[in-house]
Amino acid sequence: MAEGQDDGLTGIHILVDGDACPVKEEVYKVARRHALAVRLVTNTYIRVPPDPLFARVLVGAGFDAADDWIADHAGNRSIVVTADILLADRCVKVGATVIGNNGRQFDAASIGNAVATRALMADLRAMDQISGGPPPFSKADRSRFLSALDQAVVRLRRLPA
Repeated sequence: MAEGQDDGLTGIHILVDGDACPVKEEVYKVARRHALAVRLVTNTYIRVPPDPLFARVLVGAGFDAADDWIADHAGNRSIVVTADILLADRCVKVGATVIGNNGRQFDAASIGNAVATRALMADLRAMDQISGGPPPFSKADRSRFLSALDQAVVRLRRLPA
């Protein structure tokens, strides 16, 4: 598959917001175990293991190019891995299963609160009321992510195709 080519993903597959994703190796591990296609979507070159299940989708340098590609290709058989709340919101709205890098799962019931919290934190940062970002990525986050991804695959496999 050529980079960036629309390969008509069918069945359960994983779309990864690849820039700065700390759990790529975990995604590959779960995908191999379940024989799932993975698309690592990025606007910079990132190495992808030589495996026919895995492909890099290299998008343009536009601000939301990777997000747009993922949102356009997500559906009810997609698992989207992202730390981007606004991308998570777009993907939840089209029926995708969305998991944050720390294992947090987003769904129709939780995404509204996550979007509101993101907006509030942005406003507080703009007013210099708070500084910094999220806590450092931990081993517990990695473990939660692995568990959440595996559970998502099992749940989607139980649904009718």
